[in-house]
Amino acid sequence: MKLVSYWHDTAPAFAGGVDGPLSGHYDVAIVGGGFTGLGAARQLAKAGARVIVLEAGRIGSGASGRNGGHLNNGLAHSFLAAKSALGTERAIALYRAFDDSIDTLETLIAEEGIACDFRRAGKLKLASKPGHFDAIARNFEAVNREVDPDTALLSAADLNGEVGSPFHGAMLSRKSAMMHMGRFVVGLADAAQRHGAILAEDAAVTGITRAGGRHSLATGRGTITANEVLIATGAYTTPNFSHFRRRIISVGSFIIATRPLSDAEIASVVPGNRTYVTSMNIGNYFRLSPDRRLIFGGRARFSATSDQRSDAKSGAILRASLARIFPQIASVDIDYCWGGLVDMTSDRYPRAGQQDGLWYAMGYSGHGAQLSTHLGMTIADAMLGREDRNPLKGLPWPAVPGHFGKPWFLPLVGLYYKALDCVQ
Repeated sequence: MKLVSYWHDTAPAFAGGVDGPLSGHYDVAIVGGGFTGLGAARQLAKAGARVIVLEAGRIGSGASGRNGGHLNNGLAHSFLAAKSALGTERAIALYRAFDDSIDTLETLIAEEGIACDFRRAGKLKLASKPGHFDAIARNFEAVNREVDPDTALLSAADLNGEVGSPFHGAMLSRKSAMMHMGRFVVGLADAAQRHGAILAEDAAVTGITRAGGRHSLATGRGTITANEVLIATGAYTTPNFSHFRRRIISVGSFIIATRPLSDAEIASVVPGNRTYVTSMNIGNYFRLSPDRRLIFGGRARFSATSDQRSDAKSGAILRASLARIFPQIASVDIDYCWGGLVDMTSDRYPRAGQQDGLWYAMGYSGHGAQLSTHLGMTIADAMLGREDRNPLKGLPWPAVPGHFGKPWFLPLVGLYYKALDCVQ
């Protein structure tokens, strides 16, 4: 079993980063070389802006290369909850932004010729308990009536040809998709570079100051200046960006991938070949990879650490969950086990806009693979003075009380959600 991301291991490494010391002045400096930063960089460079991406590690080495590979439309919350928290207008705008993000990816992939196995698969939100189906049905009625008619409510019997495990019904969101995350992020980086963006790896930003209308960003490879700065670091935001760090809770998300499955095994497990998410608070998500592996993930442990030791512990928990849901493949070999950090906000809604002269987009709360590229492009358009399509503009974002970087409270949160799963 390899303790590395399947997406990283089965994609070519980005090989186009600029070498040598960094210097000079740019229209825009982007901190973070994942989907958000690269989507913004491509959009800005296409418009003729001089832009540089400063990535602390390798392109796509953070959450963009460590997720479960789902591109699910709709919200992390129920639509009803979003209407209550955000108001109807913003809830609809945010829901449609997720829809638009899938369209954006499909168009971008076609325009740039990125071979990343993009496919509209549809998502099933699976009811793990009978009571969960009632909640899913109420949410479906509102979604289908008010914002997304391309949805369906499936009974337990309807799922016989979709998933090889007993669930109590599901909501189908047909617009949802999937792709190979590693190949996409490299293809997106190549596209940004072709359009003129400068991409610098191993260029962690160690300090930032502002004077005379210019930002100065110090890195281990030199200092550059820029008129505008976009922070696109998500869960990997460093303490020198303390305003954002106090508002982001970094939570580990862990994933395993089986060996390639046979036709018979696929037919017994995921015959519908969609993306699947269970309804438990501490639930699981799964899909087939392009080479027929079952990619199976979940929170597993409430930890802010993702390294080989932590990932292996979480992998054992995920293996047990896989065996419970799909006992027919309980003994299948696991070829990959990896983890990464998810940038959660306290209310689990993303945030994007401008604060103290810095642009930002982050807080995707486990739903960034689909929204991040689109939101990066949206913020880039705002920088360029184009129509402001940001569905999150002006949404308050208070700091998490008592949180200054390391989320000491995660074990307590985990116990709370485990208790909820026992009683709901």
